[in-house]
Amino acid sequence: MINTIQAFVFHFLILTTLVAVDGKALPAQQPSSRSAATQQLKISENQRYLIHSDGRPFFWLGDTAWELFHRLNREEAERYLKRRAEQGFTVIQAVVLAEVDGLDVPNPYGHLPLEHNDPTRPNEKYFEHVDWIVAKANMLGLRIGMLPTWGKYWHSKKVIFTPEKALTYGKWLGNRYRDAGIVWILGGDRLVESDRHRQILDAMAKGLAEGDNGAHLMTFHPRGGQSSSTPFHDAPWLDFNMLQSGHLPTSTNFIAVENDYARVPIKPCLDGEPSYEYPPDAMPAKRPVGALQVRRNAYWSMFAGAFGHTYGTHPVWQMYAPGHKPLWDVTTAWHDSLDLPGANQLSHLKKLILSRPFLSRIPDQSLVVAGQAVGIGRIQATRDGQPDQSDATYAMVYIPDQRQASIKTQRIAADEIRACWFDPSSGVTQEIGLFKNQPTLSFETPTRETGSDWVLILDSASANYPIP
Repeated sequence: MINTIQAFVFHFLILTTLVAVDGKALPAQQPSSRSAATQQLKISENQRYLIHSDGRPFFWLGDTAWELFHRLNREEAERYLKRRAEQGFTVIQAVVLAEVDGLDVPNPYGHLPLEHNDPTRPNEKYFEHVDWIVAKANMLGLRIGMLPTWGKYWHSKKVIFTPEKALTYGKWLGNRYRDAGIVWILGGDRLVESDRHRQILDAMAKGLAEGDNGAHLMTFHPRGGQSSSTPFHDAPWLDFNMLQSGHLPTSTNFIAVENDYARVPIKPCLDGEPSYEYPPDAMPAKRPVGALQVRRNAYWSMFAGAFGHTYGTHPVWQMYAPGHKPLWDVTTAWHDSLDLPGANQLSHLKKLILSRPFLSRIPDQSLVVAGQAVGIGRIQATRDGQPDQSDATYAMVYIPDQRQASIKTQRIAADEIRACWFDPSSGVTQEIGLFKNQPTLSFETPTRETGSDWVLILDSASANYPIP
C-alpha cells in the first residue's frame, strides 16, 4: 500500500518547479493549480458519451504511445507530450508493464518496473518516472489511458499474474494514481480465452477500483478485430467499450461501432486502435495506410456513434529510434513521425464535432437516400435529435470519395437549410448556400488535387450555428 510520503510525491510533481533524478536536474516545471485533466470524468445521462464533472462534453482524441513509460527519458517524453497537446489530442494510451521487453529491459534511467518480475513488488524508482510523465501530461491538459500491463503478462507468454497478484497490483496502482488524470485500460491486445484469464482481469479491475475509490473510468483493450463487449459488456467494472479494428489498409470499423452502439445495456464506445498511419516516404507495399484511411476510420466511427477516436502510427507506439529493433516495417524515428498528415488532420474532426450539439448526436443512416456504397465507399451520417423522428437541427454526412449523394433533409426540422462542405484534410469549410427544405436534396462533392473525402454539413438556417 502506498504510504503518505509516496502520495505526496505525485502531487509534488504537479506543483514543483524543479525535479531531479539520480542527482541530475531535469527541465523546470512552472507551478500550477490542479490541472483540469485531473478532474473526474463520468458517463453522460444518455449513456453514450463521456463528460467532465461539470457536464461539458469530453472529446477523446487518443494516441497509442504504448512504450512511452518504458523507452523515453523525461526530456523526450516532454517533447512528445507537448506536441500531442499542441495538436489537440486529449488522451495518451500508454502501458506500465510494456510490451517490448518491458520486464527485462530497463527504462532510460536503468530501472525495471518490478523486483524479480513480481507484480506485488513494484520498483519505486521505475514508478517515479511514470509519476513524472503522468504529471507532465496532466499539466499539459492530457489524460493518460493507462494500461496496467500488456496482455502477454496475464495471457500466455511470460505470465506473471495470478488473480491474487492482480488484485494486489491493481490496488497498489489505483491508490498511487487515485488523484491523477487517467482512464484505466485493462487487457493489452489479447483475447479472454479461459476462466483463469477472466479471473485475473476481474481481480485487477476490482483492485484498481478499491485503490482509487472508483475515481476513474475503466475499459478493456482487446485483440485486433475484437471489442471489449465480447468478453466484458455486462461486467459492472466496464464503463465503456473499446474495440481494436486492426491495421488492414482497407479496414472498415463502422460495423463494429454500430454493433457496440446497439448493445444493451447502453455503454459508450470507440475505436481504440484503428489502422496505423505510415510516413508517406516509408510506406510498406503490404500496408499502405496513409492519411486518407486514417480520416476514413475516424469519421466512420464517430458518425456511427463513437464518443471519440484513437490515432496511431507504428514509429510512435514503439517509440522507435536507432538502437532499437524496428517492428512493423518501421524506418522512421518516433520524433520524426509526430507530424504525419493524419495526426494533424484529426484535430479538424474534433473541431467539427464540437461545433454542434454533442451530447444529443446520434447515427442515422436513413439520411442517405442515394449514392451509398459498401466497404471503403461507405457514406456515414449523423445528426442530433431522436431516432426515427424529424427533429434535427443539423446533420453531417461523411462521403469518403468523390460522388453525388441524395440526403433525406426532411429529418431536419427547418423550413430552410444551410449547406456547407467541410474538408477533413484541411479543416476548411466552403459554404454551398441556402435551400428550401424538401424531402430530399442532392449534392455532389467538390474536387481537389489530393485526397477525396468530404463532410456535408446541413444546418437548420434558424439555428445560426457557426461555420466550423
